[in-house]
Parts: sequence; C-alpha cells; structure tokens
Amino acid sequence: MISLDDLLQKKSAIAVVGLGYVGLPLAVALSRHFDVIGFDINHARVAALRAGHDATNEVDDAELGASSARLTADPAELSRAGVIIVAVPTPVDSHRRPDLSPVISASRTVGRHMSPSCVVCYESTVYPGVTEDICIPILEQESGLRFPDDFSMGYSPERINPGDKVHRLESICKIVSGSNEAACDLLAKVYGAVVKAGIHRASSIKVAEAAKVIENTQRDINIALMNELAIIFNKLGIDTLEVLEAAGSKWNFLPFRPGLVGGHCIGVDPYYLTYKAEEIGCHPEVILAGRRINDGMGKYVAETCVKRLINANKRVKGARVGILGFTFKENVPDIRNTRVLDIIAELKEYGVSALVHDPEADPNDALREYGQPLLPLDGLTNLDAVILAVAHERFRKLGMEDIRRMFADERVTLLDIKGFWDKKAVRTAGFDLWRL
Repeated sequence: MISLDDLLQKKSAIAVVGLGYVGLPLAVALSRHFDVIGFDINHARVAALRAGHDATNEVDDAELGASSARLTADPAELSRAGVIIVAVPTPVDSHRRPDLSPVISASRTVGRHMSPSCVVCYESTVYPGVTEDICIPILEQESGLRFPDDFSMGYSPERINPGDKVHRLESICKIVSGSNEAACDLLAKVYGAVVKAGIHRASSIKVAEAAKVIENTQRDINIALMNELAIIFNKLGIDTLEVLEAAGSKWNFLPFRPGLVGGHCIGVDPYYLTYKAEEIGCHPEVILAGRRINDGMGKYVAETCVKRLINANKRVKGARVGILGFTFKENVPDIRNTRVLDIIAELKEYGVSALVHDPEADPNDALREYGQPLLPLDGLTNLDAVILAVAHERFRKLGMEDIRRMFADERVTLLDIKGFWDKKAVRTAGFDLWRL
C-alpha cells in the first residue's frame, strides 16, 4: 500500500473522481498538500473549471485559480494515483429506488486504470454494504487485481452542505473507515491534512455507510414533523412560525422549520436506507411516513394557493401565479430534485399558469432538465398570486411596492413558504399573506 510519505513527497498522487459540489472542494483543499488529479467525465465541466469558474459556487474563482490540482477528463490519469477518492452522486430513480449507476460507472472507470497497492475510498452516500458487496467486485473485474491482497478500500462519507459558508469541508468532523487498519490510518492522515475539525474513525466500512445515510434520514423525519404540525396549525388558524419561535425558547427544542424537502441529500438518502431495510425483510414505518409527508408538501402549497385565489374572488382556471425560486435550497444554483416542480405540476392540474423566476438557477439547465422556462423578474406581470418558494437572499431587495407592481390589480395574494417576508410589513401593505 502507498505510504503517506510518498503522497507528501508527491511520488504518488491522490485522485478525486467527480468534480461536483463535493469533489471539487476536496480536490482543491488536498492540492495544498498533495499532488492531486481531479477527474470528471463531463468535459464541459472540466473546461469551465480550467477556465477558472465553478458553477456550483462552492469554490470561488480566486481559490480555484490558485489550486495546483490537475483537472482532467482523461481517465488514464488515474493510473498515477496511490489513493483514489470517488465522489459521484447517488440519486434515486422514478420509482424512488437507489440509482447506483453513477457509482457503478465510476467504479468501472477506476478499476480499468487503478494501480496495484492503490487505496480506493468512496464518499458517495449509499446503503450499508454497497462499497464491499458491489464496488469491490467491479474493481476486481475491471483491474484484474484481487482484494485485499492487491488493493485496499475505504469509505469516508461526504458532509458538505451546499451554499453553507460556515460549515465547510475543513470545519466538519470527517468520518473515516478502511478495509484494514493501515488503510484507515492512511485515509485519516490524508483527510486530517485538510480537515481541522477532527477525524472520527468508524469501526467498519458498513458502520460509516450507515452513519451517513441516517444523518439526513433524521433531518427528514424532523422536517416531516414540522410540516405535519404546519398543516394542523393552519387548520386551527395559528401561525406555525410563531408557535416554533415560542417553543424554541426552551433550551432543548430542536430548531427545525417546515418547507419543501428536495435536493440530492435529505429528499433522497432515506430511500437508500428503506430499500436495504425492505431487502432484508424489515418494513420501515416512521421513515416512509416522513417521506410521504414531505413529498406531499408541494401539492399542499398549490392547493392552498387555489383556496386563497377563491377566497379573494379571483379566477382559478387561467390564473397567473408567480413563483420566486426554483433551486432545491436557498442561495445555490443546484436544481437537482427540486420540489418546486410539485407546486408547478399541481397548479397546472387546476389550469393555473406558473411563471417562475430564480436569479441563482441557470435557465438553460432548467429548460434542459425539466422543460421549465425561467423568466426574468420583469416577466412576472399581471399576476393573481405570488409564492415565495426559495429564500434566496437576492429576494431581499424586493420591497412591497415591487411586489405590488407584479399584480394585475390591487388584490395582492402572497404565499410565503419560508417565512421570508416580515409579516407585519406585508400586512401593513394591505396584502393577503399565508405562511407555511
């Protein structure tokens, strides 16, 4: 197995496979200490990074420009690496079953080019057993090498929170595991060179895999509780956010908020765990109940919008509803698994036209991935209602008069999913306001 000295002396390289919001920050950080190869199959992505810009906004242009990491779409470069870290996405398919095709494809590529004595470490979120039961056989088949004699394995789950400028790679404790003590030691030292928050050594790869998949499952269930409470409180005529602010005055109340749950983590990871659980004869109830609640929130918001239109004596069929925000969370350009689509689809069932504006999202991506046009802000005119779906900071510049000008008449109906606007200011302006 490769030694830490060989890596520090740059006799051998570290490769990061997958240059998305997880892999790129890792490659840039590691390049401060090691010879780093950053590999991605997306040639356009690699070209953009080489030109000095990260479209995910996780690495700023100055930091990217100063990095010594060699960014490439040539898999043959992986043969120079003594450590290969795989950081590719793990989505679910249309039936909400784990889609391991990116991990499988990456494993085949790594296997074809890995060198003997290599340590291969996965960061992708998976259910317990994927690294050892699925990835290792692929690596063996493609490389002709035999595990554990010819190469070692590791698993160190990513913990990146997209758009978070406080909790970064360096400031989040890193879980590390290995197929043997030596591999775990090496990976702990490699990650320890850039992660200042500490290293947690898991006792096995399966423990590390399980730890990752339950992190977001726990959050998903807590948000589902908040969403269910919001539905209850709405029927009782109580403002949910005011209830949460009051309850939050107790020291041990957890500060979760209701909202849409999309993206490629919280809205996806629980399905990896439930899939494996059902495979072994367990039938999760709490986890799947939380998923049902959260997956239904877009429909609930759209139905609430229709009711507000009716209460305001406005048309429903043919109504124009502006939606502010399309990405899966605030202040990021990522539109993967955005649940704003659920609102749009449900409104369409009522004959309502949704006009969407998002200053963070790439309009070309939205059109290509979902067939959804994104309009400039001045394209939101003659509206009957506005839904604030994503709390981008850039929406702070919108004053009450800016919002009023979007409407066809003086009857302004606002639905604020995120509790973004000041309730008193909105009511003072004479607007009809609903908050989730």
